[in-house]
Amino acid sequence: MPAMHVRLGAFSAALALAAVLSTTAFAQKKYDTGASDGEIKIGNIMPYSGPASAYGVIGKTEEAYFRKINAEGGINGRKINFISYDDAYSPPKTVEQARKLVESDEVLLIFNSLGTPPNSAIQKYMNSKKVPQLFVATGATKWNDPKEFPWTMGWQPNYQSETIIYAKYILKNKPDAKIAVLYQNDDYGKDYLKGFKDGLGAKAASMIVIEDSYEVSEPTIDSHIVRLKASGADVFMNITTPKFAAQAIKKNGELGWKPLHFLNNVSGSIGSVIKPAGFENAQGIISSQYFKDPTDAQWKTDPAMIAWNEFLDKYYPEANRADASVMYAYIVSQGLVHVLKACGDNLTRENIMKQAANIRDYEPAGLLPGIKVNTSASDFAPISQVQLIRFKGEHWERFGDILSGDVGG
Repeated sequence: MPAMHVRLGAFSAALALAAVLSTTAFAQKKYDTGASDGEIKIGNIMPYSGPASAYGVIGKTEEAYFRKINAEGGINGRKINFISYDDAYSPPKTVEQARKLVESDEVLLIFNSLGTPPNSAIQKYMNSKKVPQLFVATGATKWNDPKEFPWTMGWQPNYQSETIIYAKYILKNKPDAKIAVLYQNDDYGKDYLKGFKDGLGAKAASMIVIEDSYEVSEPTIDSHIVRLKASGADVFMNITTPKFAAQAIKKNGELGWKPLHFLNNVSGSIGSVIKPAGFENAQGIISSQYFKDPTDAQWKTDPAMIAWNEFLDKYYPEANRADASVMYAYIVSQGLVHVLKACGDNLTRENIMKQAANIRDYEPAGLLPGIKVNTSASDFAPISQVQLIRFKGEHWERFGDILSGDVGG
C-alpha cells in the first residue's frame, strides 16, 4: 500500500512538472525575422517622387506616428523600426524595393505600400515568401482575396464598391445622363471603371457616351478634357490620381464645362487637389468619405481631431493639415498598432495575419461616426462603408446615409 502512495505521488509530481513546463512553453515569446525583444522592423514603399508623389506625405506621416509610439514606450515594450523606400510609382522599382526590404533589411512585414500597379507587382512575391503585405494603400478589389492571397490585405473601401455607389446615385437622380468617363490606364483605373459599369448595369452602354484613358507618364490631361467636353456629356466620372484630378478640375473651369462631376475619393484632398485646382472650379463635385475632413469646422472641438492636431504639433509640424492623406495615414497607422498590440509576444508573420483577420468593430480615431473596421478569415476588406460628400465653398459637406457595398476579390 505505501508503495502505491509513492507511485501516485511521483505521478502527481510528474503531472505538475509537465503542467509547469507546458505553461512556460506557452508563455515563451515567438518571433519571426524582423522581430525581437526590443524591436519590430516594418517595411514600407511610397512614391516620394514621380507622378503620384502627392501621396508621399502618407509615408512621412506614418514615420512621424511611429516616432510618437516609440516615444510613448513602443508596442508591448518594443520600438518600431520603420524603413520606407521610394519607388516613384514604378512597379519594377517596387519589386526591387520589396526584395530589399524582405531579403536585405529582413523586415517582419511590409505595411501600407502605395498604389495598385506597384502592389500588384509584388503580390505574388510577398505571398510566396509568406511575408504580410498588410493594409495596402490602394482600394483595388483584388486585395480582398484571402483564399488565393492569404498574406495580402487591403484597408480602405474598395474601388468597385465606391463607383457602384456613384452609379446608383446617377441612376436614381439623373436617369437620362450622358456620361463621360476619364480613367487612368492601369489596374487602379480599370478597377474603378469596372465597378462603375457594374453599377450602371444594362444601361452602361447607352449612358456612357465617351470613355477615355490617360497614361501616368503624360504631363497633362488637358486634351482629354477637351475631348470629353466635346462629347456633349452632362455627367463626368473622374477616375484620376491627385496630380491629374487637379488638372481635370482646373481645365473644366477654363472650358466652362459644368457637368455633374464625380471624383474618386483617393483624390478628394482639399490641400493637394481642390485648392490647387481652384475652389471656384470644384463647386458641386460629388465624392465620398470615410474619415473626418480636417478642414471641416464641425470637427473643431472633436476629441479625435484635437488629438490629431496635437500629434502633428509635436511630431510633424510642417504637415499640410488640409491634405486628407495626412489623416488617412494617421488612421491606418493606428490600425497597424492595434494589430501588433493584439499579437502580444507572438510576433510571427502567421500571427500578424491572424490578428489582422480578427478585427471587430474597431474605431481608430479619425473615422466618421458610424464607420467601423471589421475583418474575418474570409473578409480582408477592413473598411467597407462611406458617406457621399459634395464640395461647397471651401469644404466638403456630407449628405445622405452611411453606405456599404463590399465586393470581393
